Amino acid sequence: MPPLPRELRKILEDAVVKARGDAEQAAAAALVTIGLEDERPHASLSQDERTLRLALRAKLRQLGSLEALIAEIAYQHWHRMLFARFLIENKVLIHPEFGVAVSSEELADLAKEQGEPDPWVLAADFASKMLPAIFRVGDPELALPFAPEGRQAQEQRLAGLPREVFTAEDALGWVYQFWQSERKKQVNASETKIGAAELPAVTQLFTEDYMVRFLLENSLGAWWAARHPDSSLLDGFAYLRYTDEGAPAAGSFDGWPQTVAEVTVMDPCCGSGHFLTAAFEMLAAMRMEEEGLDAERAGDAVIAANLFGLELDPRCTQIAAFALALAAWKHGGYRELPGPNIACSGTPVKGQLEEWKRLAEGDERLENAFVALHEQFRNAPELGSLIDPRRATDEGHLFEVDFDEVAPLLAKLLEREHDPEVQVAGWAATGIAEAAALLARTYTLVATNVPYLHRQKQAETLRTFLGRTYQDASAELATTGRDRVSRPSRRSASN
Repeated sequence: MPPLPRELRKILEDAVVKARGDAEQAAAAALVTIGLEDERPHASLSQDERTLRLALRAKLRQLGSLEALIAEIAYQHWHRMLFARFLIENKVLIHPEFGVAVSSEELADLAKEQGEPDPWVLAADFASKMLPAIFRVGDPELALPFAPEGRQAQEQRLAGLPREVFTAEDALGWVYQFWQSERKKQVNASETKIGAAELPAVTQLFTEDYMVRFLLENSLGAWWAARHPDSSLLDGFAYLRYTDEGAPAAGSFDGWPQTVAEVTVMDPCCGSGHFLTAAFEMLAAMRMEEEGLDAERAGDAVIAANLFGLELDPRCTQIAAFALALAAWKHGGYRELPGPNIACSGTPVKGQLEEWKRLAEGDERLENAFVALHEQFRNAPELGSLIDPRRATDEGHLFEVDFDEVAPLLAKLLEREHDPEVQVAGWAATGIAEAAALLARTYTLVATNVPYLHRQKQAETLRTFLGRTYQDASAELATTGRDRVSRPSRRSASN
């Protein structure tokens, strides 16, 4: 499908910028209604509302400020509707009982039949069953109800967007950049030092399609061309460059694996997933040709074993996972997908250590793992993928338990635990364990558009860390990122 035309970009940007304002205003009003900052819950609150209030207060402690919580709630409510429309317009919003795609008109009729005043709530319910790793059931931000006028303002913004926006190849990528447009202007105008609160808005720039494809075709594509010079796929690599002798100009990458199944591609600053979705298309086509797989099995295999992503901002992580799922369904039709290997490397852990220890329920090994994770990720919102768990000890081992043990243990604990505050902490701990596991691995190809931020603009925590850990590259965040991904592993890691 073609990229988003310039005139539609402007329409999308206008809608997203205004939707953020609408949603943040509605979120702030809803938090007042539920009495979030009051010392005690209102007597008029139901038990469900009291439970929700507890969960939101736990989320407030995790994020560190009311402003951050309002922004998170606003993001979740708008993007729940936005993602649902992406699914509808691409004919992959699937009814969980009948297994058929649902149109917007059918969605409205179904909502009316079920007594649900907001069809987008029903759409999110359908989507949560399709993508449980992205639309998390029980998420307190989404459970907070907006007043009708706040919800209707967003619905009108969404309805005003042309269908072509949702079928363009790169529309999801532009969505997040537009969401941050006003925030970026505010930060730049303030001339403040850039720290955790400012980094996503200032450093997140959407990488346009031709840039992504040029880089991937002259790395992954060149590797393929050197091993499969007669492949029909080469005709589709418009940016692949050759020498006068007909060899890939970038080289043959002799140190890489011999088969596609062994190749691993990581984007450590994955943003909204543009490198991941482009690499998905290439890798799936390669596995189909090399292994004789059909589109469905090839796509599933790529998601499960070939593609990996990390991102500082959890909102980008969600968009990237959604974009990858959408690409897979366009490629091989709708089906249940493997969980994507995409994690947030910037999850904050403010004031959560004791809550994490509670999750261990006396398991000393698991508790020690939580303590180690907490120490490594105290400054994660600023450091993100610069964190290297392999550097923690001389032996290169951070935990007494393997990374792969942590998440399943947490899942078992959460099945038994119904405390909403513990659930919020558990979600954060699980995500951080997943990020730590990906940060500790090595990969065949690391492809990304690194964030740029000169030392003079960096806040103290970031500047100090870079000067101590990446001395020779610390003058610019971009060169630090390059240094991080090019360092050899201090221990072997499977690709």
